[in-house]
Amino acid sequence: MTEPAYSATRAAAESVHAHLVRHAARARVSPPSQLATLPGAATIELIIDAAFRASLRREEGRTPQLSLAFVAPTEVRRAVNFERPLALLPQPLTRIAPSVERAGIHLAVWPEEGKLYVWGATRTLPAICFVLEVIAPGLLVIKHSPAEESGKFVNVAVLEGDEIKFVDQATTKLTDCPDLLNSLLGFESRHEAPDSVNVLLQLAVSMRAHGRGGSLLVVPTGSNAWQESMAQPIMYSVAPPFAGLAELMQESPAERAQRWWQDALLRAVDAIAGLTGVDGATIITERYELLAFGTRIIRRPACDPVSRVIVTESIEGSVAQIMEPSQLGGTRHLYAAQFEQDQRDAIALIASQDGRFTVFAWSPCEDMVHAHRIEALLL
Repeated sequence: MTEPAYSATRAAAESVHAHLVRHAARARVSPPSQLATLPGAATIELIIDAAFRASLRREEGRTPQLSLAFVAPTEVRRAVNFERPLALLPQPLTRIAPSVERAGIHLAVWPEEGKLYVWGATRTLPAICFVLEVIAPGLLVIKHSPAEESGKFVNVAVLEGDEIKFVDQATTKLTDCPDLLNSLLGFESRHEAPDSVNVLLQLAVSMRAHGRGGSLLVVPTGSNAWQESMAQPIMYSVAPPFAGLAELMQESPAERAQRWWQDALLRAVDAIAGLTGVDGATIITERYELLAFGTRIIRRPACDPVSRVIVTESIEGSVAQIMEPSQLGGTRHLYAAQFEQDQRDAIALIASQDGRFTVFAWSPCEDMVHAHRIEALLL
């Protein structure tokens, strides 16, 4: 195997390998043979290097977007096997990238006679499988597959140029950490409704994907207090509340396992996320009933203007900062911070046009609005 040329690989590989080993040791998989074979640090270096160099190339005027998974042919089902495996080099990766741009398709990488090859493509992966996604030129995300089939991929690190950001697993130790953040970090919710955080996660990803920016406010079911924080009249109020997404979430576990339900859920999520592209905020309940969209947030009567927020990012080495809301971004962030100070039992999800994503929630421990920067976890 050749030495990697991308200088950031060696710094990332050892930590990524250690992370995979820890998660594999904790994973509850039956039978244990369903755990993926873990790549060594040297192999991780070479995969990162090849993906990084491929991300800087162009094919027919487009930059590649692809996902690489380190997995053996014997570890997956119903894979597409190439008669002639491709060398793990930038040029072959760039050429084949259009075939695997759709979400959920991975190019399968495995060593043969001392070299790494792409032997095929697969949608299924064993538990704790190393995955590397090329998002944009010089922007890579390292993940691993979930221990359970119904789980989500867990982000391990984000590499952007020569900068490496490792996800800080200790974030979930915050006593008032929102369940959404726990889900994004790959941990189970501490409360009884894990499905809620899964839906919010999908809404967050969909909001970020449409690229127009947006605001989604999640308010308590059955309460009208949120209307005191809205300019009246509300032009795009929904009456009765639209319950399409809510009704899907009330289906039985057996129905949720069906393909039709999963497709319907994605359509419903994209429909609500699309409304956040309209100027103003979209309002849903904790049960996912749509109440309004295109609303304008105002300061609640008799409440003080928000003057400071605590800002954290789920990245190792980051330090919590206290700052003025105007320092977070544009008017969406300022209005969201004000809404959270006035409506402390709600949560605000804010997507910026530049890809940043912030979750605002009230922090009883800090007695102020807590802004969680999570864009690195949505890649």
